Amino acid sequence: MQKWYKNKILGGIGGLLYFILELAWRGHSHWTMFILGGICFLAIGAVNELIPWCMPLWQQALIGAAIVTVLEFLTGCIVNLWMSWGVWDYSGLPGNVLGQICPQYIALWVPVSLAAIVLDDWLRFWMFLEERPHYCLWRHKENVY
Repeated sequence: MQKWYKNKILGGIGGLLYFILELAWRGHSHWTMFILGGICFLAIGAVNELIPWCMPLWQQALIGAAIVTVLEFLTGCIVNLWMSWGVWDYSGLPGNVLGQICPQYIALWVPVSLAAIVLDDWLRFWMFLEERPHYCLWRHKENVY
């Protein structure tokens, strides 16, 4: 039950931040972006559960960007192509895939993922008394404390 509660809180925070980011960037958003943002935030946070703390932050950010890109593509295929809701359309941008993802936004997800990694770690520390975050910036280290 506690894990469900924690995921609900973290997913809500991630969803809200994603929604706000869209409002700031595009001037509008859609309720599905709250759900997508929550799922992305939880998935990026789960990376630390699967890998050691000693993975450099830049590598974690690349993994996070890949996660967001895959989830954006899947969501876009559902809400834009299948349901025809028209939440976004990148078909006018170079290098797009079915109008759902494009290289320009993939590059944007790297720093956003970095911020999400750090925020998730500190929220888990402050709110749920998990391990205090510590990071490697550039290379693997055996023990980082």
